[in-house]
Amino acid sequence: MNHTAATGRPRPGGEADLAGRSVARIGYGAMQLERHRRDPAAGVAVLRRALELGVDHIDTADFYGAGFVNDLVRRAVPADDRTVIVSKVGAVADPGGPYPMRPAQRPAELRAAVEDNLRSLGRESIPVVNLRRLEIGPGLAAEGDQVVDLDDQLAEMVALRDEGKIDAIGLSAVTVETLRRALPAGIACVQNPYNLLDRRFEGALELARREGIAWVPFFPLGSAFPGFAKVTDQPAVTAVAAEIGVSAAQVGLAWLLGHAPGILLIPGTGSVAHLEANVAVGEVRLDERSTAALDAVGAATITAPITPPGWPAEAR
Repeated sequence: MNHTAATGRPRPGGEADLAGRSVARIGYGAMQLERHRRDPAAGVAVLRRALELGVDHIDTADFYGAGFVNDLVRRAVPADDRTVIVSKVGAVADPGGPYPMRPAQRPAELRAAVEDNLRSLGRESIPVVNLRRLEIGPGLAAEGDQVVDLDDQLAEMVALRDEGKIDAIGLSAVTVETLRRALPAGIACVQNPYNLLDRRFEGALELARREGIAWVPFFPLGSAFPGFAKVTDQPAVTAVAAEIGVSAAQVGLAWLLGHAPGILLIPGTGSVAHLEANVAVGEVRLDERSTAALDAVGAATITAPITPPGWPAEAR
């Protein structure tokens, strides 16, 4: 259901709490805007269309395109807008390196990354900054001096919050044990891989629900890395999509919205048309029979082992 915010904009997917602010449950992940490097105006247009559609939660990072994506956000979202911008630290862009980014987990690096985000976003404070811990795969792994104790990292994040550089702290790529350890620091949200086919973090989701912490799944339709199952390829998903007349991607996202009230979506795209289809998920209704069929697809993954971080060879 779409609610209406005080700004007069619709609230796609309804609303939920994020760091003490009410936001639409369908937000926007900005990572794919890097594809518009040769035409930045096209990236700005996608962001402005998102705002028109009622999106008021934008996920970004300075290491997306080495500041390019943050610059688009700065150009598209006025500094006095009520949109909740969420960034992340724990990695930095690494042009020419083996991967697009490299770990930056030490406290001084976390602080430097917050400063980089402030500059590229053109803001004095960031509503939420996620600490990406690199504890789970797929993705970057921390090695050597990049293996840093959680308490040391949280102490730096809390200091940044006390200084007013960030308003709230989130976590990303963490185990349920890490989330539990971090609770005394005050955690606003968790970003972990989670979707219809990958429910390994159901326990962390339940802990977040009990603590009033927003759950923001990445890979909501399956991993972006090669060789991983895609939600849109599952027969149960395509069958429901055909039955109710929507796309398989919309079914996968609608399942997430219906699964727990604290789930906030940030589907990413560089296309206005795809953005509009994602926002329209707020109007998709799954009946009890369809929901039960979809629940059964990934139920076995709840007890699947947590894989260590690593960058798949085929993605290099």
